Amino acid sequence: MSDTDRKVIIVTGSSSGIGAEVAKLAARHHYNVVVNYNSNAAGAEAVTDYCDAQGVDTVTVQANVADDADCRRMAQAAIDAWGRIDVLVNNAGTTKFCAHADLEGLDATDFQHLYNVNTIGAFQMIRAVVPTMKQTGGSIVNVASVAGLIGVGSSLAYACSKAAMLAINQSMARNLGPEIRVNAVCPGFVEGDWLQEGLGSEMYDNVRNYYRERAATGEVMTPASVAENIWYFAHSAPNVTGEHVLMDGGATLPY
Repeated sequence: MSDTDRKVIIVTGSSSGIGAEVAKLAARHHYNVVVNYNSNAAGAEAVTDYCDAQGVDTVTVQANVADDADCRRMAQAAIDAWGRIDVLVNNAGTTKFCAHADLEGLDATDFQHLYNVNTIGAFQMIRAVVPTMKQTGGSIVNVASVAGLIGVGSSLAYACSKAAMLAINQSMARNLGPEIRVNAVCPGFVEGDWLQEGLGSEMYDNVRNYYRERAATGEVMTPASVAENIWYFAHSAPNVTGEHVLMDGGATLPY
């Protein structure tokens, strides 16, 4: 199979965590991959090396999804390399850790920053890939959060930004069909450096244990397990669009 015959995936924020696992999984399924990073060049290089080792072609793009020009440049990189875009995974995200009850802990600048990356960034990436993806059909997967469903998580601003992403998810599914499917995943607690650094080691362990005890599966999510669910929407589920799936092992199931 030539490089131009393979399907192409763009994964934003793919230098670590969930995004890195999605990029690696796609490479194992013989997709050419656009690896994106904002500041973690070393992580992006490691993911690129892994994908290259699977025998696929990889392009690494430094870009901030909050910048529309960067989003269009990322899409163009895929077009220039392979002439197609089959899957977009909107994974890039940021937060500010702040207790929800601490109303003085956030200000307008915090909300604007989180919306610029988590919400507007997702919209800008969708807009950038749609003209090309419309030609052959494709799939968009938005990485939202349980925070956007039930108002929990790292901060109120983060929860609001992810709820807004879910609104984009429904609207785009309705308006981009039939050529393009648009779905979202809503992970709960996900093991990894991002939460550990944000919460601190002691709080991280306490929160992880809390969710693990509540989970019907007895486990919390990992970047790899979230990636598997993203891949289902990206690669399979041909008649599913406008949906979101909560992935928390049943931790928020009502009693």
